[in-house]
Amino acid sequence: MKGISLTVMMMPTIIFLCVGVVRARQTESLGKDTAVVSQQRVVEWKLEDFNNPNAEGVTKAGDPHTVDSPYGKAVHFDGVKDGLFLNALPIEKLTQFTVEAFLQPDGKAPHEQRFLHMGEANGSRLLLETRVTDDDQWYLDAFIKSGDSSCTLIDKTKLHATGIWYHVALVVDNGKMDTYVNGKHELNGNVAFSPFKGGTTSVGVRMNRVSWFKGAIYKIRITPRCLVPSEFMKQ
Repeated sequence: MKGISLTVMMMPTIIFLCVGVVRARQTESLGKDTAVVSQQRVVEWKLEDFNNPNAEGVTKAGDPHTVDSPYGKAVHFDGVKDGLFLNALPIEKLTQFTVEAFLQPDGKAPHEQRFLHMGEANGSRLLLETRVTDDDQWYLDAFIKSGDSSCTLIDKTKLHATGIWYHVALVVDNGKMDTYVNGKHELNGNVAFSPFKGGTTSVGVRMNRVSWFKGAIYKIRITPRCLVPSEFMKQ
């Protein structure tokens, strides 16, 4: 599975770099050890399920390894060469969706990291990213490009300690974007959103194999509707 992605942004303290306003709907299930498309279902990916030689629809880069987490077995990425490439796109055709993840960003890590890339490599895409500071804190970056419209949500003052497990979420409602960390709302913006019509997913790295994530991920969940914090996954 191959990909080439471009998403490079110069960012001051707060950026709502948004051009446009709204629309998309479907979902798919990449079940245990397989990549299978199914309409309008919640998709839960426990990364441990993909980190084995028999996982279908999955290409592995480097040597991501299984580690313990408070929730169960997770997968650790080394920030240099570890990644997972999935032949699936759960947000295809969706206009409303929520993307959630349990992750533990490491300290002593590269500044710019992509832990989730969905959609096309160069065209319409969704990226969830971390920025790690020199004093080993991190902040969230969420980016969507849809056609000629794009929006980046980032605020380098919203810092979190590394080495701790977090729940992060991106809620998209017809182009309105909201980000959350541990159920607390952080930022919002708008993008002129059209349904994604194809693509794949990479975890732990951008599709062109740069901006590798250093840390662990337990689970990613995609829900084909807008969730409120009380509905976010608990484990």
